[in-house]
Amino acid sequence: MTLSFGTRLRSAMDERGPLCVGIDPHAALLDSWGLTDDIAGLERFTFTVVEALADTVAVFKPQAAFFERFGSRGVAVLERAVADLRAAGGLVVMDAKRGDIGSTMAAYAEAFLRKDSPLFSDALTVSPYLGYGSLKPAVDLARESGAGLFVLALTSNPEGSEVQRAVREDGRTIGATMLAHLAEENAGETPMGSFGAVVGATLGDLSSFDLDINGPLLAPGIGAQGATPADLPAVFGAAVRNVVPNVSRGVLRHGPDVSALRASADRYADEIRAAVGA
Repeated sequence: MTLSFGTRLRSAMDERGPLCVGIDPHAALLDSWGLTDDIAGLERFTFTVVEALADTVAVFKPQAAFFERFGSRGVAVLERAVADLRAAGGLVVMDAKRGDIGSTMAAYAEAFLRKDSPLFSDALTVSPYLGYGSLKPAVDLARESGAGLFVLALTSNPEGSEVQRAVREDGRTIGATMLAHLAEENAGETPMGSFGAVVGATLGDLSSFDLDINGPLLAPGIGAQGATPADLPAVFGAAVRNVVPNVSRGVLRHGPDVSALRASADRYADEIRAAVGA
């Protein structure tokens, strides 16, 4: 029997700590590590992160674009990283933000959520702004594969508000509507559902939104973007137990020293655990 993503995520965060480390090999970060902005640098960066953190961090979020920019050889590095991280017990959230309709959405889902795909991941970030119903192929395949989704709902970029906080005819914002759809997907699931939302940790008071979707809340913005673990209870309220805080540069800037990467990830996990009472 395949355990659901929500079940596996809850177990991983309880065991390893509530932390998601982003893997974002952009040119400036490679340079700060003393690496070249090419396949050799990409490989060295990626597999140093895997070596340092794969057996201790609960969740990893590789940003697909930073691998895709190198073409097929970059995607091959991503495939190997996903396999190695999952083999070491880490959960992989592929940050690809896919969104389309019909057969195209189904093809995106098959690339990341079909069990025999080279890029099969534990969860995938998706964009619902062709309508939540456009995500159905991904929702269905995620359920079948025991995987999950993280739907863009309340993102921290300033431009996001013009869509996500726009008000529908029924008086509800688009972001709130996405949260409501996810609550329906997760109804009755224990310990939590597998269909989560992306909600920025830098957004401040979100008490006007019902974040209790019985599912995970992927929260970028900890570290370099200005949010701290101590901010999480005020932002997420009663839903803080299901927050998956993402730290990217805050951890990665300590590379390529493996011990320093581990120490930074451990420190963030401890601070988050203390802040959310986990």
